[in-house]
Amino acid sequence: MIYFMQGLLFGLAYVMPIGIQNMYVINSAMQRNVKIIYLTTIFVIIFDISLAISCYLGIGILLDKYQFLRDFVMFIGAMVIFYIAFDLWRTNSKLEIKSTHDYRLSKIIVSAFSVAWLNPQAIIDGSLILGSFRTSLAGDSSIYFIIGVCIASCLWFSSLAFIAHKFINKLYRFVKYINLICAIILFLYGLNLLYMFCLDLFTYN
Repeated sequence: MIYFMQGLLFGLAYVMPIGIQNMYVINSAMQRNVKIIYLTTIFVIIFDISLAISCYLGIGILLDKYQFLRDFVMFIGAMVIFYIAFDLWRTNSKLEIKSTHDYRLSKIIVSAFSVAWLNPQAIIDGSLILGSFRTSLAGDSSIYFIIGVCIASCLWFSSLAFIAHKFINKLYRFVKYINLICAIILFLYGLNLLYMFCLDLFTYN
């Protein structure tokens, strides 16, 4: 239980700061279509947990070792994040009630995957942090720790989506600005990835 609680607290501290996944979940939760909110939150949690487990197992070592792989992930990640930011900026507000068929599951999955996995620096940093915890824990205790991290992801993103959707009526007049802020933050994330990509190419050459 001690190791589980350590993982839970660490997981919350890891995902709670304002980040690209939080911005994506908040924007999705501002819609009135509950089905889209559920699907978005579920897939964000799935990809966040898969990333945490992969980092725990040391996948970041591959990106750190093979520059071409890191560069590829950074470039594709920047392009996808730019697209998500542009889509938010273009639509301006997504509070309109949509039919249950008016959504693309493939778009939700790709976007949720992108905001979690297409940031090599986050993968490398996550691998270093979670990897250090893994080496410091003995035997089965490491399993309870990563379970705590995964539960933290479920609790945080579910709560974030619920709260944002719950107060949708009070935030209605500010939705336009919230979407624009989300779009700007996502654009800055994409710009940072593109900068790291160019820096990597310059360093490599």
